[in-house]
Amino acid sequence: MVERTGGERTPEGETLDRPLPEKVRRRVVALTGDALGGFTVAELPAPLRQYARFTPQRRIKFAGNAMAASLESAPAFRQRVAERLREVLPELSEAVEDGTLPAAADPVDVAAVAYVLRPEGWVKLVAAAGEEAQRAQAERAGEEAQRELARLREELAQARTAERTGTEQLRTELEAVRKEADVLRRRLRSAQSDVKRGEAEVRRMRAELEAARSAAATEKAGAESEARRLRARLAEAESALEAGRRAAREGRSVADMRLRLLLDTVLDAAQGLRRELALPPVAHRPAEGVEAVEPGRMTPKDIARRALAEDDPALLDQLLALPQAHLVVDGYNVTKTGYPSLPLEKQRLRLLGGLAGLAAQTGAEVTCVFDGAELAAPVLLAPPRGVRVLFSKPGQTADELIRRLVRAEPPGRPVVVVSADREVADGVAAAGARPVASVLLLRRLGRT
Repeated sequence: MVERTGGERTPEGETLDRPLPEKVRRRVVALTGDALGGFTVAELPAPLRQYARFTPQRRIKFAGNAMAASLESAPAFRQRVAERLREVLPELSEAVEDGTLPAAADPVDVAAVAYVLRPEGWVKLVAAAGEEAQRAQAERAGEEAQRELARLREELAQARTAERTGTEQLRTELEAVRKEADVLRRRLRSAQSDVKRGEAEVRRMRAELEAARSAAATEKAGAESEARRLRARLAEAESALEAGRRAAREGRSVADMRLRLLLDTVLDAAQGLRRELALPPVAHRPAEGVEAVEPGRMTPKDIARRALAEDDPALLDQLLALPQAHLVVDGYNVTKTGYPSLPLEKQRLRLLGGLAGLAAQTGAEVTCVFDGAELAAPVLLAPPRGVRVLFSKPGQTADELIRRLVRAEPPGRPVVVVSADREVADGVAAAGARPVASVLLLRRLGRT
């Protein structure tokens, strides 16, 4: 025997050979959860300390397994719970320890108290309580089964009575349905005969309708075909008439424009030549045609000294001083020669600013051409005054656009093309334009 709190002794070696009955276990956990609130944290086993501040219901819900395990593995804790039970249930605890169980006591409560207090023979009390609980549960189950069986027998009798009543009613209804079905069959045969006659009439009318539709469709197709042919001829005639009118207008406008521009070029060239040669307003005298060297007049050596080198910026000034001169600039060829490190947008702005000043100084027509393939997005650009800015179309290079501009000019007009591309220079020279290097324009703009 082992000495216990309160002078009582507990037998050693008594253990359960089977798990606690579920009802007994729930009652043990409930009693332990109620008793847990009267202990300090230090008096509780380590697994139960986290549940010390829980309410009894929450302890039972969340710490049930932990409390059952602690009762089994921590004798000191179980003895504290036993002392608590002696205070809460003194009569039942004393009766269990003395072995004089009251006849009216609940077997589950007796087994739970005996499991905690563990007096001599507590294993038998727990086993007896479990058997008593199972027997009571079996009796309740048997009573419920008897009641359920009686209820089912009553429902079966009612169902059989209802089935007999329903069967008689169904037989009566079936007989009425059969009679009605006979009447309906006769009516159906009559209706089927009527339907067959109606279908035959419908087929005949459909055949007539299809024939009429076919004839109408044939006539409509012929009429539409004739109408299309007439509309096509009318459209061709209108197109030919409009094309003739447009060709006549364009031919006249282009020819007039080219002729007027050439005439202005010749007139301005004649006036410029007159100013250059400083011709007097008087008529030419025959004596002036006699060859001689007059004192103070320009000698051939002086004329030779007026010639300029190809890289002299003054050469560009002389070319742009010609009447109706047109300066065509290969934009990116010039900017990538002069300032290639700048972004394309700043290259364009710098070149166009210089060309605007040059156009204002010389009065020449200035066109700057850029390659449209270099653009990642549409350019928002306001061309400066006096400078025409053009970008090549998709699939076309700036070189092709420059050659088209040169070919568009009338023969005899002075056209100056600025490009370092040899292919461009040769092409425009063959078309009658005067090519100059990009460096020459950059030097001229740098002098401004």
